[in-house]
Amino acid sequence: MEHIVFLEKNSIRATVRQPSFPHTWTEYEKTAPQEVLDRLKDATIVITNKVRLTGELLARLPKLRLIAEAATGTDNIDLAWCREHKLPVTNIRGYAVDTVPEHVFMLLLALRRQLPAYRADVAAGKWQRSPMFCFFDHPIRDLRGSTLGIFGRGSLGRGVARLAEAFDMRVLWGERKGVAAVREGYVSFETLLAEADAISLHCPLDDRTRGMFGETELRAMKRDAVLINTARGGLVDETALLRALREGWIAGAGFDVLSKEPPADGNPLLDVELPNLIVTPHVAWSSDTAMQSLADQLIDNMEAFIGGEERNRVA
Repeated sequence: MEHIVFLEKNSIRATVRQPSFPHTWTEYEKTAPQEVLDRLKDATIVITNKVRLTGELLARLPKLRLIAEAATGTDNIDLAWCREHKLPVTNIRGYAVDTVPEHVFMLLLALRRQLPAYRADVAAGKWQRSPMFCFFDHPIRDLRGSTLGIFGRGSLGRGVARLAEAFDMRVLWGERKGVAAVREGYVSFETLLAEADAISLHCPLDDRTRGMFGETELRAMKRDAVLINTARGGLVDETALLRALREGWIAGAGFDVLSKEPPADGNPLLDVELPNLIVTPHVAWSSDTAMQSLADQLIDNMEAFIGGEERNRVA
């Protein structure tokens, strides 16, 4: 019989059905780092979302047979250790192909049409005091005819591209930073920075992508460009981004992710009120439909593993 432990039930707001195979099920609303070892000592299957599972920890859990990641990103798991020790890891795929692209375009439209700035002006009474029927304090830019650069050509990046094409935008796919050759269908990292009116990030966070946008990259963007990040906070140097927004290196930024979540110790992007910055609390993925799809796929992955099928394996 399998012993399943769900470390972060509160990370999913959906109905999680019980697997069809014989099992016991233990779930916790959340799990602190110091609680992980004790809670997993008898587990054969662990469900995690953001709780870190290091190689050192996993080495002390000999009964564990499967790590079921309740998300797409697996940067919280020591995949190298899992591959070396043949511990299977599954993740969730394709569940957010509608909700994340829609969130990207919510941020993009709000920034290009200056929604935060105009909303603040109306709240401050500027429209009420205007001698005209409207006022034009902030430049509004249409999406049609502009260029959207995308880093990351997975299901989410492709979903964003589909919406961009519906807005009649030109789409550029960005090559990885620092590579010698540019793949067919891509443009160089530097070309994308120079030509894009908006950039959307959909990359995993790893040693190659960590800090891929710092001062140099932000200064290389167009001054009227916006940067959208619904991927991982560590992709962008947040201190440099704050300077870029304050000093006008770029026109705006919409972020759904931060380098540390939750930002209990604060974050440079949360300590200011800027009309060209929108921060949302890592909710791009979390429409009701998407979360139910995630929950269903999570159990599908476990049932496939028990049935001997390699489904959604990342290790």
